[in-house]
Amino acid sequence: MDGGFLEYPALSASSCSTNGSFPSCCGFSRRAFTHAASAGRRTESSTSTTQVLFRQGPVYNFNRPMTIARHRNRCLYTTPRVCCSICSDAKLKDPFSLAQKDLQNVYEDIKKLLVSKAELKALCDYYFDGKGKAFRPMIVILMARACNVHSNKEGVLLPAQRSIAMISEMIHTASLVHDDVIDDSDTRRGKNTINKIWGERKAILAGDFILSAASMALARIGNNTVVSVLSQVIEDLVRGEFMQLGSKENENERFKHYLEKTFKKTASLIANSCKAVSILVNSDPEVHEIAYQYGRNVGIAFQLVDDILDFTSSANLLGKPSAADLKLGLATGPVLFACQQFPELHAMIMRRFSSDGDVDRAWQYVLKSDGVEQTNYLAQHYCQEAIRQIIRLQPSTERDALIHLTELVLHRDK
Repeated sequence: MDGGFLEYPALSASSCSTNGSFPSCCGFSRRAFTHAASAGRRTESSTSTTQVLFRQGPVYNFNRPMTIARHRNRCLYTTPRVCCSICSDAKLKDPFSLAQKDLQNVYEDIKKLLVSKAELKALCDYYFDGKGKAFRPMIVILMARACNVHSNKEGVLLPAQRSIAMISEMIHTASLVHDDVIDDSDTRRGKNTINKIWGERKAILAGDFILSAASMALARIGNNTVVSVLSQVIEDLVRGEFMQLGSKENENERFKHYLEKTFKKTASLIANSCKAVSILVNSDPEVHEIAYQYGRNVGIAFQLVDDILDFTSSANLLGKPSAADLKLGLATGPVLFACQQFPELHAMIMRRFSSDGDVDRAWQYVLKSDGVEQTNYLAQHYCQEAIRQIIRLQPSTERDALIHLTELVLHRDK
């Protein structure tokens, strides 16, 4: 993850709306922006500056709100506003409904790639039960069609693009199986984990087998660039898992470490899958970068919201016990922000909440702080940047659905 250091420029209401109000359809809250601005003024002289890392871009000063840069390129569609000019239309484009036809039977098709002996097949099929929302394949499908329209292909989905959507879900599921073994988790998506039912050894083998089947499907696409792009995802997943095992003493390095880990473990898959489907239909590197940056920003925002839900959602909604990250010794966004107001958290973070009572005390500190609100504000920024990127493509129903998706990411409750 590369980047230099820059200050956050200031955000004005006029950046988002002609009447000076922030558009609720994009999930942005005046209260969150105002609160973050006041928090920056309150802590600027008394605490160290929190740094926020953006891949292939600068590290921003998070103690002040941001502005939306005007990015114009003669080869790409431009608009004078990032979100407001299309949000009213985008609200009508439900991403899940729009991608439903292309996602029909996607889990059945994945199962066909996992043909094996009965026992191993049962393990692999356990998570591919068709009950999930197929969030990642849905984004990939919509990005593929949006890029196809932009490239004058009339939005027709290529078979190889649908294969990438399937591969993304397979890589994601394999990573979940391995994560559950590493974390010794008993539940996932509201049901028992594979390692809980079949044991750790078989769970590891099942995850490996799913990855091998995904690799074979990727090779059959026959595009070396696409193979290279998606191979990066697997490397990032491994590196991200190693990063999660460590902690940083310096608070600024800690937040950078957290966001880089978040990219590698969650956002890399979405970003590189979006980039891969754009490569199949367009040779313009700038279009590839738009697809990549949209996926990266939405992916990071998705994980930030997930980290918020670990403090605000019940186990029934989230599908896993609340405060699960604290119990695993992980300091996520809400904790790192809370540490600015409650320095007592610093020692707990370094010992990974391993002492008696650490989890409960850390929980209370987070609830007393503005850590959740600050993390939500940061997620809003990433969604705003995703919109700024995708709006550069030619108008299409799928492009508008991807814009609307940022709102769904910010407001999800599970």
